[in-house]
Amino acid sequence: MTVLLAPGTASLAASPAGPDCSRTYTLALHDHGLLYSAATDTGIDKDFADELIRRSGCKVNVSLMSRARIWQLIESGALDFSLSGITNGERDQYAAFAWYFSNKYYLLVRKDAGITQLADVARSERFQLGVIRGFRYSANANRMVDQLTAANRVSLAGGLEPLYEALLQNRIQGMIMEPFDYPVVEEKRIRDATSIIGFDDPSVLHGLIMSKKALSPSEQEKWRALVDGMLADGTVLRIFKKYFNPELAAAMVQFQSKP
Repeated sequence: MTVLLAPGTASLAASPAGPDCSRTYTLALHDHGLLYSAATDTGIDKDFADELIRRSGCKVNVSLMSRARIWQLIESGALDFSLSGITNGERDQYAAFAWYFSNKYYLLVRKDAGITQLADVARSERFQLGVIRGFRYSANANRMVDQLTAANRVSLAGGLEPLYEALLQNRIQGMIMEPFDYPVVEEKRIRDATSIIGFDDPSVLHGLIMSKKALSPSEQEKWRALVDGMLADGTVLRIFKKYFNPELAAAMVQFQSKP
């Protein structure tokens, strides 16, 4: 899927203080629950991208990619932007961020796996964890992924649906999930077969991903200012309220940003 999105105010010149619109930018979405559904072309990140593009006054070529491919192209500078990204030491070397929400991670496990707390995972020799290729999570979740990877007990998939299917077929016994995945979890066949265990981690910031090779520090600041404006005027909260109850929406977008 590749479409050229022009802002609703295309006839107006970009603000001198706004981003440089002398070229067309690239932004990639990834198919992931309520963040974006390729089947319906809807989701939080789609709504966020539409508004960000409108405010920028720039033309942005939007495409759909796997998360692993997105990070590769961000690093190389072949992709300008993506959304709902989290950082770590490695990503900080080649990507900059403009935060717009935070959330916690959870372990979704089969009820018949005998896992009632996180410590049970290490003690269970048959427990196989499913993760999406290219994804990282919160600190304790990442620690579990790394330990199980070293023990050859991690199965990789390209997205959520293959993981849910593997879980129902007992090819994996657990997977890591976010609030965006709850509507699927609420489906009776999944809810009946699984339980949810929280990681003892603080919420993790997610944001607009900007390629440091493609965007200068001054341009990064201009895009970050657009995101901050969307937070300040309540636009981000309104988007999240379309998909979550007001309490959860508010908890996700009212976060303490990094210095």
